[in-house]
Amino acid sequence: MTTTESNQRESLHEACIDANLNNKRLDQALAILFPDYSRSRLQTWIREKRVTLNGAVCRQRDKVSQGDQITLRAVLDNQVNCEPQNLPLDIVFEDEHLLIINKPANQVVHPAAGNPDNTVQNALLYHRPQLVELPRAGIVHRLDKDTTGLMVIAKTPLSHQKLFAALAARQVSREYRALVLGKLHVGDTINKPIGRHPTQRTRMAVNPLGKPAITHYRILEQFHSHTLLKVRLETGRTHQIRVHMAYIRHPILGDPTYGGRLQLPAGANDDLKGYMRQFKRQALHAKRLGFTHPVTGRQMHWESRMPDDMTALASKLRLHAQKTVE
Repeated sequence: MTTTESNQRESLHEACIDANLNNKRLDQALAILFPDYSRSRLQTWIREKRVTLNGAVCRQRDKVSQGDQITLRAVLDNQVNCEPQNLPLDIVFEDEHLLIINKPANQVVHPAAGNPDNTVQNALLYHRPQLVELPRAGIVHRLDKDTTGLMVIAKTPLSHQKLFAALAARQVSREYRALVLGKLHVGDTINKPIGRHPTQRTRMAVNPLGKPAITHYRILEQFHSHTLLKVRLETGRTHQIRVHMAYIRHPILGDPTYGGRLQLPAGANDDLKGYMRQFKRQALHAKRLGFTHPVTGRQMHWESRMPDDMTALASKLRLHAQKTVE
């Protein structure tokens, strides 16, 4: 990392063209290799001769071949909108290339409108100041504010690029636990594209003009009128699990955006009713994360137990279901 001007920094990225990118235009290949940067920005850097192909200056329409070496000298504005904050950070694993964290509920991943601070990114910049050199402090994927569980953070430009590429190639395994409305009897796969809601721009929706989205779910436990699911993402669209489960009319319990009105189980006692009424977040937890280490090549995975509030909710639903059968 080098500094070019007082408000800019230069970041060096290197990548090798694999078989999936063979014979693509250079700008198309760059967009896949470096998805954190827009296509227009990458094209500008090509014109500014900040991209080399096998050591030579190139044009955006040039074709790439398997085995070609790409070097990108990205010039980025310093990220002054996110300050370090001494916030708790639950680190599950860390080495010199990446770290795995367990995100709590009620925490946004990075600053955005309405959430300027107290985010995961603020915490990362305090606990690992060197992450200021990476886009969004090395965050390569997000969890919604009230979704709990595992996230991977890159610590170097190389691991950042490789983890992004692995996500794009669907080589990262992500498994969730979800409590949903209704009693499902069989697992299934939802293969429906997701895009912005046509009239409510803060929401996502199943949309034929959206991006491909695939969600696999299996039944772990049935309650009286709810089901605990194991959910596996094949793609990673915004709000994907929440949107897909709502689409098949089994929204995630407590989801304030896609869940609709709270529906209490018939015959629920006051304890269960009270707990469900005060459960103000989607009952969704990122339980398992697995991928090939971007540097060592070792296959790794991590697990995180369901948080106490979801565990308590499942226990109360289980007790109610047992009493109903009796």
